[in-house]
Amino acid sequence: MTSERQAISDPTSVRALAHPLRLQLLDLLGMESELTATQCAERTGESVASCSFHLRMLAKYGYVVPGEPRGREKPWKLASRSRTISPDYDDPASVEEVSVFAQLVVDREADRLKRWLARAGRELPEWTDATPLTTTSLWLTADEAKEMSTAIMEVHQRFSERFRQRRDDPTTRPAGARPVHVLGASSVDPAAESAA
Repeated sequence: MTSERQAISDPTSVRALAHPLRLQLLDLLGMESELTATQCAERTGESVASCSFHLRMLAKYGYVVPGEPRGREKPWKLASRSRTISPDYDDPASVEEVSVFAQLVVDREADRLKRWLARAGRELPEWTDATPLTTTSLWLTADEAKEMSTAIMEVHQRFSERFRQRRDDPTTRPAGARPVHVLGASSVDPAAESAA
C-alpha cells in the first residue's frame, strides 16, 4: 500500500535520489499509477536494463515498491504519494546531501521551465495564460515565510486529490488535460539583505 508522505533526511537515502534518471523515473511514476522498466525505457529513451537497475536502486532506498505482477511484467509504483526531503541539522552529512539534492532539483525544474518558455509561442494562449511565471519580493519574518509556504502546500494538496484519481484511472482525465509541473520555492536574498 502506498503511504501518504515520506520524510527523508538520511544522507545515504538522499544521495540515492541525486541521479537524473532516478528523478525522471520518480516523475514518470508520479504521473502514472504503475510502470514497468520497459515502459520507463520507452518514455525516457534509456535502455530497459538501465531503467530496471535504477528502479531497483530506488526500491532499495524505499522510494518505489513492486506493483501487482501482470503475467511476466513486473510493474513498479511509488512507495509514497509525496516525500519531504529535509536535513537533520544534527548531521552535517545530511545537511550537505540535502543541499546538493535541492540544487539538482532546482536545476531540473529550471531546465523544464526553460523548455516550456521556449515553446510558449507555439502554444495555445489558454495554456500560456494558465501557466504564468510570477515572482515577488517581500520583507517577511521566518514565521511569515513558513505561513506562506504552508498556504502554497495547502493549495497543492487540494489539487493533488483530484490528480491522484486521474493518475490512477486515465479514463477520468478530462479532454485536454496535460501533465503540469509546479515548483514552489522561496529564498532569502542575502544581497538585498546586506544592502538594506
